[in-house]
Amino acid sequence: MLDQIAAAFDRQEYKTAAQLLKTFLKESPQNPWGRFYRGRLYEAYGNWEGAKEIYQHVLRDVLNPKIALQTRQALQRIHDLEQAKHQAAIAEATANPENAELGMLVLEAMPPEAKSKAAIAFAQIMKIDAYTARLQLPNKGWKLYRIGAIGELRLYGQQLQAANIPSFWATVTDIQTRSVFQVHSFQEYEPHALALCENEHGQLGTLKFDWSEVSQRVEGMLPIYERVVDITPREGIQRQRKEQTQDFARICDLHLPERGCILRLCDWKYNFDQGIEFAALGENVIELDQAVNRIHWNSLTSFLSQILPSQPVWSEFTSFAETVIDFPVLLQKLPSNIHLFGQDISLWNSAFHLYSNLAAVRRT
Repeated sequence: MLDQIAAAFDRQEYKTAAQLLKTFLKESPQNPWGRFYRGRLYEAYGNWEGAKEIYQHVLRDVLNPKIALQTRQALQRIHDLEQAKHQAAIAEATANPENAELGMLVLEAMPPEAKSKAAIAFAQIMKIDAYTARLQLPNKGWKLYRIGAIGELRLYGQQLQAANIPSFWATVTDIQTRSVFQVHSFQEYEPHALALCENEHGQLGTLKFDWSEVSQRVEGMLPIYERVVDITPREGIQRQRKEQTQDFARICDLHLPERGCILRLCDWKYNFDQGIEFAALGENVIELDQAVNRIHWNSLTSFLSQILPSQPVWSEFTSFAETVIDFPVLLQKLPSNIHLFGQDISLWNSAFHLYSNLAAVRRT
């Protein structure tokens, strides 16, 4: 009967093969050839995942070299078919010139108990091994996973979402569509807010808005670097110039989606001695300027929390930045609109600008 089953497969008469196989499995349920041909039947009807699972079980249990060889050949055949289908899908997804625009694919954290199952699906979609896939899935916040043509990344993202792996995608254009206004101070906060701010061209003006227009806040800390000379006595005196983190600038973006803009506040740029006073320090405070600045900033952010109690706050910037710093080519394409006393070229600034705009994309 095995010869008849094999001949039916050779003729691609899969209905006949199925009938013969059903009879054979009733008579010899443990015969490895029966399991192999059941995998062939799954493969013939396009159930590649089912076929692969059967073939892998056959390889694990079988000792017959002929069955093992044909099973490996079947697995390779399915692999080649999947690769061809995948490449065809990518070609179709990127055929339109608009889909060739530079984009990015972002992975989101998921509960630890869901990662094992997600890693298997992620490995299948991204064509990597399951161990590597599990390491790639973020434990918290977002992870910039890949950049490339947006058509291809959208295809991956759709497959990931279908597998319940949280992710989203965006183009460089998506990141550059919002105007950024650097807030110098709030002059009024009720019944409307009035912000004294500077646009991207350095022009100063005021912007009046309702707090209800603010859809979300994005917060982060940016390292402030200083070049120092490290003198190390090693066969004489060697001078090595390097950068050290001297401090951190705290930054907060308020998103006004209906106006297509972001109001950006920074503790190093905000004029706490002008406009609304958020912190009453008292006459006997003899703190360092830096400490006073921190008190003012904490009072300002506390005020924002009170007046915007239900708006979401994105505050996992640092973990995201640690993944995006590995993509300097992308960051260099994104002017940060953050100016901090000689820190303008810092990739961390561009990383925050990207994080904030991705939050806007994610919310739409």
